[in-house]
Amino acid sequence: MPFDRDAPALPGRAVISQTWSSAIFLHWRVDAARVAPLLPPGVRPDIFDGSAWIGLVPFELSRFRFLPLPAVPLVGTFNEINVRTYGIDAEGRRGVVFLTLEAEHLIPVLAARVIFGLPYRWAAIGRRIDRAASAIEYRSRRRDLDGRAAGPGTRIRVAVGDEPVDTELSRFLTARWGFHERHLGRTTWAANEHEPWPLVAGDLLGLDDGLLTDRGFADLARRSPDSILAMPLGHPGFTTRFARPRRA
Repeated sequence: MPFDRDAPALPGRAVISQTWSSAIFLHWRVDAARVAPLLPPGVRPDIFDGSAWIGLVPFELSRFRFLPLPAVPLVGTFNEINVRTYGIDAEGRRGVVFLTLEAEHLIPVLAARVIFGLPYRWAAIGRRIDRAASAIEYRSRRRDLDGRAAGPGTRIRVAVGDEPVDTELSRFLTARWGFHERHLGRTTWAANEHEPWPLVAGDLLGLDDGLLTDRGFADLARRSPDSILAMPLGHPGFTTRFARPRRA
């Protein structure tokens, strides 16, 4: 079925708001049998062109808010990197399934683990934009609760093009209006809404990754992604709102 670039209305009041910008989407085809054991009960792999897909997605997050309160003090702007795949439940709801999420600030990490059950990890993450080369680079290293480097990381460098991309595959990989998660013994669904992703083609300039390996996909980082997409450099980003999770 075609994927709609426009989000449906939230099925309830929004509880969290945040702004997303500077996103990169690296995706690899994988056999659905590798993905199925990683999904919450009641969720099966979502398939495109005969394959399930694994993504490595860094972006900048800002203006984090618990609605209707103002932005959380001291959080400000920070970077996040997630390893993800895609699932569909018995009601036909297609969404992201996060395998890991790395984030710079401990407050939203703890909040997201409590509210949504998401597998957030605290990490040191840097982002650098090279406008002369039209390139963006992310580097990360996971931390322990004492703030010391203590786990896998990644280095991603992508040249961001100016050719707009809007295909069935790009919509399959990015037009995801919610996520599934296993939380407190049950599978939940949390819807989100935001404006359509502004996407352009990208070229991979470098990848030295341990996050995919950490989740059992070491082979992916040794080969070129099957899809490379990015937000245009200089795009201001957009606001994303999440509804409270519901039992799926």
